[in-house]
Amino acid sequence: MKAKTILIAILAFAMLLILSSFAFIVNETEQVVITQFGDPVGDPITEPGIHFKLPLIQKANFFDKRFLEWDGAPEEVTTKDKRFIWVDTYARWRIKDPLLFFQRLRDETRAQTRLDDILDGETRNAIANHDLVELIRSSNREIDRANVVTDNINEQEDSGVLDIIEVGRDNLTHQIIAASSPVLEELGIELLDLRFKRINYVEEVQRRIYERMITERKRIAERYRSEGRGEASRILGEKERELRRIRSEAYKTAQEIIGKADAEATTIYAKAYDQNQQSRDFYRFLKTMETYKTSLTADDWLVLSTEGDFFSYLKRENGR
Repeated sequence: MKAKTILIAILAFAMLLILSSFAFIVNETEQVVITQFGDPVGDPITEPGIHFKLPLIQKANFFDKRFLEWDGAPEEVTTKDKRFIWVDTYARWRIKDPLLFFQRLRDETRAQTRLDDILDGETRNAIANHDLVELIRSSNREIDRANVVTDNINEQEDSGVLDIIEVGRDNLTHQIIAASSPVLEELGIELLDLRFKRINYVEEVQRRIYERMITERKRIAERYRSEGRGEASRILGEKERELRRIRSEAYKTAQEIIGKADAEATTIYAKAYDQNQQSRDFYRFLKTMETYKTSLTADDWLVLSTEGDFFSYLKRENGR
């Protein structure tokens, strides 16, 4: 009984092996090319589901149906205006014709190698035929000329104006795609998109550009400081003029008030003086005492004539 069970298990396992060699499953993200003794037979299988092939004789070669990534290696390139730069690109592609892809490339590893050759070559050609400004800008735009820092390291002074571009970065990538697509289609590949991941100067030029940028920024900062000092001087000058005007008007007003007060006091004194003789004598006495107070101190010595008006209130007559 035990031997019979083992035999049934062996036969079932053998049947599974035979069935597995006949059938295979294709997922939604896969496409298959059937080969017989290394040569493709029939049309590629692109529909998901269970499919069949001859065991041992035929082989199912699976390829990805999704968008695939190509990441180029950074390389040094020279632009049309003789600028040495590092360029790093990436692209998206897919296997459009799996049969042609298998016939020309066999697998994705060889496809990546061919993509390196084709895309890197077309990128170098496109960059070599255009100036750097076409590579780093996509459109023309108005700029603040006072704040422009350019990369022209061969000129002592920059005009502060960005050059007008005719192609631009976006159109340049479209040119690379247009030049590469026909070649890749012959390999069963559809190029979906290509972009510049990074563009930078080589180290020596980059250092000189940074130094130039620092110098330009210092120049702009100094110009702002100079304008600020000029504006500060203008404001201080206006403040001084306004202060002098206010002081002048205040002094004028004060003098007018003092003059009016003196005139009014004089009028009052004159009226008081004209009232009667006793009042005049008293007024004369007060003014004389006021003169004594303002003219003499405790340490002063005076030599006065007894007949003078100044001495009249100091002398005694008839015992008074």
